Amino acid sequence: MNVPNHVAIILDGNGRWAKAKGMPRNYGHIQGAKTVEVICEEAYKMGINYLTVYAFSTENWSRPADEVDQLMKLLRNYMKTCRQTAKKNNMCVRVIGDKTGLADDIRESIDALEEASKDNTGLHFQVAINYGSRDEIVRAVNRITDDMSKGTITGPVTAEMISDYLDTRGIPEPDLLIRTSGEQRLSNFLLWQLAYTEFYFTDIHWPDFSKEELVKACEAYAARDRRFGGHKEE
Repeated sequence: MNVPNHVAIILDGNGRWAKAKGMPRNYGHIQGAKTVEVICEEAYKMGINYLTVYAFSTENWSRPADEVDQLMKLLRNYMKTCRQTAKKNNMCVRVIGDKTGLADDIRESIDALEEASKDNTGLHFQVAINYGSRDEIVRAVNRITDDMSKGTITGPVTAEMISDYLDTRGIPEPDLLIRTSGEQRLSNFLLWQLAYTEFYFTDIHWPDFSKEELVKACEAYAARDRRFGGHKEE
């Protein structure tokens, strides 16, 4: 099977999964975090080298305050366990998004995690936190104009230049995007990077997403006749 080099996933359906079981939404988020750990391990075993997940968007701040508080608590715990998981599985972890919008202790945990795992040579795992693609592009453009005003770089602005100023600089663009829970939209996720990405949508809620579901998505990807500008991918 032609396994994608980079898979991006919109983790959707945690709350609906919990509600269907008569449990609070936070229960779904906790189970969803456990699913992330499983899929990281299975993805690398399959030969996937890069995995990017949409964990918390810039729009998620508008959710009820108690849910946001629970998500931040979960994030704090996850940063600690992820450091242990990264060491155990030789995983290189990188957080993308506007970190300035996060609490100081969370930013410190992110910095420690990235520093501790930066030389690991296993799965490259990107977590999008306080991330919105439009916000990412705006931040990139502002950095470009700032560097131009300083004389650090010169114009004209090119697509390659913009890519180098995005949060995902140095990371190959996704080959496959998976969105769980039946929704079929991008929700402001990796708009620039997904220009030539294959999409796969499933009705499975994220906490129920398994190795078998990942294989199914990759099989669908492998069966597609990928073309770029009319030319078939070799």
